[in-house]
Amino acid sequence: MPIDASLVGRTSEPITRTWTSADALLYALAVGAGQEDPLTELQFTTENTEGLPQQVLPTFCNVAMGGGVALPGDLDLTKMLHAEQAFELMDTIPPDGEAEATGEIVGVYDKGSGALVVSESVARDSAGGPLAKIRTSLFFRGYGGFGGERGTGVTWERPTGAPDHVVTYATRPDQALLYRLTGDRNPLHSDPSFSGRGGFPRPILHGMCTYGFTGRALLHAVAGSDPKRFRAMSGRFTKPIFPGQTLTVSIWTDGSDVRFQTTDDTGAVVIDHGTAVIV
Repeated sequence: MPIDASLVGRTSEPITRTWTSADALLYALAVGAGQEDPLTELQFTTENTEGLPQQVLPTFCNVAMGGGVALPGDLDLTKMLHAEQAFELMDTIPPDGEAEATGEIVGVYDKGSGALVVSESVARDSAGGPLAKIRTSLFFRGYGGFGGERGTGVTWERPTGAPDHVVTYATRPDQALLYRLTGDRNPLHSDPSFSGRGGFPRPILHGMCTYGFTGRALLHAVAGSDPKRFRAMSGRFTKPIFPGQTLTVSIWTDGSDVRFQTTDDTGAVVIDHGTAVIV
């Protein structure tokens, strides 16, 4: 089955998502928490430090609470790239939890060189109250040209002044091997022969790992390391990086509205159109 507008409206059955304290700890380590100094992020990397009850990184909702929608089974996954990711949190994420998630494909756009598939999922608690809304956009190279709508772009401008905060993190050479343990086992990030078929000289880092590093930078620089203040985040993936590269997050604040860009160690933008809501 090709990718075209007939996929819009496809929904998933409700699925129960559960996570444990260990899942949240693994995720924090997988996106670099404690990498610079193991003692600086103990509230996210341990559960038994006196005076520091375990807290959960806001970006963990993408791993713990997402509701996926089945795509056609004959798609060439070497042609798939993560294009955009956004989430909104209604409350902080507990170290252990359960949610019911449902997903829906809300848009399929013909970009000429490929197709953009946009899905949204909502995670709810046992009483039916929303916990998180998650929006994911996937770009499939070579699947465009079916005559569909191109879609409208979101207006975003890089602020002209100097950033209010600049945070730099180094990723580990084995970062992708660690991050894949959080659930994304796509061989594009671990198998050189598979990544080679996708046009990459070696496995690339998960876009959502770069996203998690960026979320940590926002949390510590703008939210005072307090997850309760972190309400929403969105960004567009513009270039993959390889494990071992350095990430720099430039952040501009205007009250609760935050804009950011993430660049690699060559200065190339890897996450663009970044916005966040931090109160």
